[in-house]
Amino acid sequence: MGGVDKGLRELRGKPLIEWVLERFAPQVDAVLINANQNLELYARFGHPVITDEIGGFAGPLAGLQCALSAARHPLVATVPCDSPFLPGDLVTRLDTALQARQAQLAVARTGEQPHPVFCLCRRDVLPHLTQFLAGGGRKIDAWYATLSVIEVAFDDEPDAFSNINTPEELMAFERSR
Repeated sequence: MGGVDKGLRELRGKPLIEWVLERFAPQVDAVLINANQNLELYARFGHPVITDEIGGFAGPLAGLQCALSAARHPLVATVPCDSPFLPGDLVTRLDTALQARQAQLAVARTGEQPHPVFCLCRRDVLPHLTQFLAGGGRKIDAWYATLSVIEVAFDDEPDAFSNINTPEELMAFERSR
């Protein structure tokens, strides 16, 4: 994103994180924002800001570990800050599948493509995740392959998982929606 924090990039006059919070916050009991820079700016959105315990921007699993450590509920849902059109029923659908399967982790999927950063996870996987990270693991799919996982189809909303990674993609979203 040209060195600019993705969550703070604006889409139609609002930071991406604001779009995500508008869709995500009504689905959960509490929101934690995982950020490793611009902490004061993220705090302005009115939710606790937590930082990775592992330094060096270790990726989404480090953020999940941090969230699992800070959460006070038995389940933790995660979404990225660069997917402003996430499903309004994401957490409900993931929870229904998680409970029915008695899985440790429910992950959104469209077609054959899993979207592991859109997940609902049991907090009790924290020790397993901590051990995985301590061993140098960083890939989400490698970690969740070791768990009881249910992939939940969202084929009815494939565009909801579109993410914005470049200034060009941001401009395309500005023009298209």
